[in-house]
Parts: sequence; structure tokens; C-alpha cells
Amino acid sequence: MALDLTALGDHIARAVSGAVLEQKLEFGDLTLTVGGDVLPRVVEFLRDDPQCEFKLLLDICGVDWPKREKRFDVVYHFLSLSQNQRIRLKVQTDEQTPVPSLSHIHSGANWFERETYDMYGVVFSDHPDLRRILTDYGFEGYPLRKDFPLTGFVELRYDDELKRVVYQPVQLVQEFRDFEFSSPWEGLRGVFHGDEKATKPNGE
Repeated sequence: MALDLTALGDHIARAVSGAVLEQKLEFGDLTLTVGGDVLPRVVEFLRDDPQCEFKLLLDICGVDWPKREKRFDVVYHFLSLSQNQRIRLKVQTDEQTPVPSLSHIHSGANWFERETYDMYGVVFSDHPDLRRILTDYGFEGYPLRKDFPLTGFVELRYDDELKRVVYQPVQLVQEFRDFEFSSPWEGLRGVFHGDEKATKPNGE
């Protein structure tokens, strides 16, 4: 019989003593924040414990909080088919501190961790083949970091004269547009083009 989510979180916290730093329910799933040093031990327990049996690793992704000291959350989603439950693990890390790889526990973690490394620059220790997986050879920077420029640094194109692929600095062909960011509940502060033709109620 599956435990309810709160009881499941308590069960995990008791079984892996000192591993769970925070426990809460988010979006209908149990979310546990754990330390990076105990992550493999927690994941093995989630896989092997009869009341958990989270044997499917669904996803690994990153979240960037640039103003936080440990700016990255590495987020893991697991599914238990036998218990019909999901669980989310979070590990906080910075730009230098590696997170233990789970590829020796879940083989599917291999490419997920490579993608997280490629997009955020999070390093996974003991990974068998940690290299970029989505961006091109020689790519600089990490595209999903919030301080990465929206246009990137360089663009890749085929040069018809040189008959080869070339890299060149990105050049914008138009100026950035101005957007109205006011809240719809506060109302617009400016008058858009064409609005001056509209008639105001009561002759205002």
C-alpha cells in the first residue's frame, strides 16, 4: 500500500538520516531538497525500498538563481510504477562544486546530466563521458543561464565563397523593440499609436 506524500517524505527522512534538508508538497508532488554529498545514497534508497520503488528516472534539469550563493538547483524527477507515485529531488550547487553523477545507478542519467552540463555548466563528478550534447563544438557559454546574452556570442553559417561553415560574431540588424511591461490590472500608462482616434466615454 502506497504511503501518502507527507508520510512518504517522513519515511525517507527517517531512513536516510540527515539527508533531507527540506520537505514540501509542490504541484501535487513531494519535493525533497537533499545535500549533494548524500544524493546517490538517497536515490538508491528510493529505488530499492519496498515502500518507494522509484525505479524510473524521468528527467534531470537545472534552474538558475543568479543572485543566490548556490545559484543552481539540479532537479530530479522519479516515478514509481508499483506505488503510482512521483517524487522530485532538488540539489543546490554553485558554479564550481560538482554534483555526484547518478549514471551508475540509473543509466538514463548519462544524457540528462550531459544536457544539464551543456545548458547550465553544472559539473557531475564521476560521469563517464561529461561533454556537451546539444551545442556545437567550441561553443562558449551556457545558454540557459540567466546571464547568457539573448542573441548568443557567435552565429554559425555556411559561407558560399569559402565553401565551408564559418563562425562570426552576432550582429543585430534592427534595434531592440520597446515593450510595455505594466500590469494589466494597473492599466497602461502610455497611449499606443491609433488610440488617439478613440472617443472617450462621457466626452472626457
